[in-house]
Amino acid sequence: MGIDQGWLSTARVLASPNVDLRPDESDISLLVIHNISLPPGQFGGGHVAELFTNTLDTNAHPYFAEIADFKVSAHLLIDREGLVTQFVPFHLRAWHAGVSEFEGRTACNDFSIGIELEGTDTQPYTDVQYRQLTEVTNCLLVQYPAVTAERIVGHCDIAPNRKTDPGPFFDWAYFRKLLRA
Repeated sequence: MGIDQGWLSTARVLASPNVDLRPDESDISLLVIHNISLPPGQFGGGHVAELFTNTLDTNAHPYFAEIADFKVSAHLLIDREGLVTQFVPFHLRAWHAGVSEFEGRTACNDFSIGIELEGTDTQPYTDVQYRQLTEVTNCLLVQYPAVTAERIVGHCDIAPNRKTDPGPFFDWAYFRKLLRA
């Protein structure tokens, strides 16, 4: 696994239009872990990819009409089976964090990489997701040395009054143990 021109060599690529330039593309110093499921609480179906590529069919589920106009993306999505899809190259800004702050610095999208895990706040993640997340994270730590183990956070940590993901079922201790292995 490697990174070439901002793209993870092992990822499936589905380019998102919800992307722009970072203020300083050399300033990548934070990794943000998220969760997402569409419709809420359901897995599979490709709807997350559709949301991130602005192709969500509003007739496929009533909830989709509420979110169809959202312009969001993440750098990566790791689904329940461990498939990694990349929507935005790492040197560009994905629109994943929204109103956010880390260590007194706002606009975390400017300096972070966002990884979505297909999941919810109410269910455990799969072991293959942890393994893929670990492998990807180790690759990112090499490529972007300003991202350290201490600068890997949940969306809940940078938007605490707004977001709860990756949620209480994300096993931070297990993930950090895998990173050190």
